[in-house]
Amino acid sequence: MGTSVRKFNTFTFFKLPSAWWCGVRLKYIDNHKAIVTVRHKWFNQNPFKSMFWAVQGMAAEFSTGTMVIDQIKASGKNISMLVLNNTANFSKKATGKITFTCEDGHLIKNAIDQTIETGEGQTIWMKSVGVNEDGVVVSTFRFEWTIKLKG
Repeated sequence: MGTSVRKFNTFTFFKLPSAWWCGVRLKYIDNHKAIVTVRHKWFNQNPFKSMFWAVQGMAAEFSTGTMVIDQIKASGKNISMLVLNNTANFSKKATGKITFTCEDGHLIKNAIDQTIETGEGQTIWMKSVGVNEDGVVVSTFRFEWTIKLKG
């Protein structure tokens, strides 16, 4: 693990300020799992008094992307990353503190190794599940990340 939770949260402040001001915070990261939280507040809510779907999406994407960023950095190679597709399912109103967990970090290293070995871009589908304080799933996001060598 190369980058700390604190460094990622500082990165959010400077590079993703809308996520920062909405309360998106990385709480845990290793090579296999990342946990991001966000709390429902008046400035990140929709007209139905629950968390706006895009705020949930920022937190979910961050839980997947932090691991991609970290493992690219650990590879020492100049590799780009971009979300190619995503899907989402909303199963309950998101109120209170929502915790998004992605446990798909194990998929990243193989894709990076394949990109380095073949020079061809790779894609990875990663899932992030958001649960409320009662442990009830409120939303599930899937992101298709594409990675490729720069240059």
